Amino acid sequence: MAKEAKNTNLAQNKKAFHDYEILEKYEAGIVLVGSEVKSIKAGKVSLKECYARFFDNELFIVGMHVSEFREANIFNHETTRNRKLLMKKKELKKLQIKLQNTGLTVIPLRIYRKMHLIKVEIGLCKGKREYEKRDAIKEREVKREMDRITKFFNK
Repeated sequence: MAKEAKNTNLAQNKKAFHDYEILEKYEAGIVLVGSEVKSIKAGKVSLKECYARFFDNELFIVGMHVSEFREANIFNHETTRNRKLLMKKKELKKLQIKLQNTGLTVIPLRIYRKMHLIKVEIGLCKGKREYEKRDAIKEREVKREMDRITKFFNK
């Protein structure tokens, strides 16, 4: 029997964790064409400048760059087209209400494989201010220094 494949990251938006405070995370499917799937599995995808937006009660990723698959020839895809996200209606309505009432945004955090499917983890995010970013960096450095000291004394 073949073992089940674990979740493997294909791409991650590291800048989102620095620039935004992630309040909630959701898992969504994504509508892709064949050449996009092959390109994403090869790791040729960028989530740096993308975000999610509602168009007619449907959620789309805007600005996600998926490089062209070289072997696809004339049947290739557009590199930065809007891609539809697949979620349950109940989740979409809840998310849409949260976006309308407050100054929040939806940012794709990572793309990963789940079994044989490609999934997107999106986060309901609130933007950080400059001083909040500095505080987070300070806290990380202090924690790193404390870990170093405890490791030295535990030898």
